[in-house]
Amino acid sequence: MDIEGYARRMLEKMDEDQVKNLLAERIAEIKNWDIEKAKKWAEAVIIEVKNAYSKKNYLLDYYRSGVTMGAFGVGSRGKGDFYVHEKIAEVIGGSSAVVSSKDLDDAGVVRYGDLYIAVAVDGIHSRLSEFPFIAGFHVTRAAMRDVYVMGAEPVAVFSDIHVADDGDVSKIFDHIAGISAVCDATGVPLVSGSTLRIGGDMVIGERMTGGVGCVGVSKYITPRKNVKEGDIILLTEGAGGGTIATTAIYYGRQEVVEETINLDFIKAVKAIFADGLVKEIHSMSDVTNGGIRGDAEEISKVSGKSLVFDYEKLRECVNPKVLEMLDELEIDFMGVSTDSLMVVCDEETAKAVIRAVKKAGVEIQEVGWVEDSRDKAGAFVIEDGKKKEVRPRFRESAYTPLKKVVGEEEPPDFESMRQKVDEAVRKAMEKKRKVLERLGRV
Repeated sequence: MDIEGYARRMLEKMDEDQVKNLLAERIAEIKNWDIEKAKKWAEAVIIEVKNAYSKKNYLLDYYRSGVTMGAFGVGSRGKGDFYVHEKIAEVIGGSSAVVSSKDLDDAGVVRYGDLYIAVAVDGIHSRLSEFPFIAGFHVTRAAMRDVYVMGAEPVAVFSDIHVADDGDVSKIFDHIAGISAVCDATGVPLVSGSTLRIGGDMVIGERMTGGVGCVGVSKYITPRKNVKEGDIILLTEGAGGGTIATTAIYYGRQEVVEETINLDFIKAVKAIFADGLVKEIHSMSDVTNGGIRGDAEEISKVSGKSLVFDYEKLRECVNPKVLEMLDELEIDFMGVSTDSLMVVCDEETAKAVIRAVKKAGVEIQEVGWVEDSRDKAGAFVIEDGKKKEVRPRFRESAYTPLKKVVGEEEPPDFESMRQKVDEAVRKAMEKKRKVLERLGRV
């Protein structure tokens, strides 16, 4: 519980004594304290809130769009989330990066001498707070994947873990064990990190969050924008990561969680590297951002090409036990992260990639091709002999009971929310320019 936010909102609705009593009740309930101790906390919180928000300062204020993260679908790997990420790139603006957020890749790239340096960071799955080891394992594998698909060899991993005030300290160690399990298995060291409480004293409860980053180096890169007309699309079998583990946990299918604990993706990429094929590959991706629906849309957008997939072959590239669970729960496999490796290259290189990956013991097959976008770029599937356009929904496929209640449909006021988000972007950029002027950089 965010007691600062609670106090701030309540002070707008009622008098200070009422807020103190309500806040003390919440604190006593969660902390299991006597009410007098809780009241002292409540009084201190109210003092801090009144001091912090009583005056205006352009550095401390931010434009309120009136659009919440949940309403706009931020973090839900769908239309709203993708839109916000495009706007983040707008706020960042131009840079010397070879690959930046505007290119819609999961890793950014800078040039240093003769080398490319790829950097990626991933946040732990929000629903894995009570499962620290799994959270650590999957977020580490995700960060390393993002570097690998850029054509780079990971050389270092770093972490950031935040546990709320009432969380057990042991969460830290279990989480780090999950991170270092991947690091030890791949020979990539965990070199640094940060460990903090969420919100310090102002957030009570047991919630854990954080992220893992990875740095890699390469002489060649394989960004999404490099796909070419006539390319073949290859896909390895994926068993999912944090998303599939979350589905299994919250639907009581814990046995499926074990299917996600593997290094098949990394084995496949390492085999490609070992055979010197990276320089021949145009693009690599991991199927994570809202599944094929999301990733194909982003690749098409940055490349200006159309991607066409065979629907049945896509199904064959999902781990059988995972696919069975998704089918039974009526979860669209094309709209969730399956963590498959997607390789896009010419036909001759595709044959070599298939040989290398299969030799490493990982299943891979041809699932589609790249076309010139005659009318408009897009993503398509061939199903029952018919070519159908594939688009991301407003949110990724609903993969937990609560997500099914929230739904996947675009809200009717999305357009008005989008305009408010645009205004928030403009305001943020104005503040950035003002501070740069103060620093003498403009």
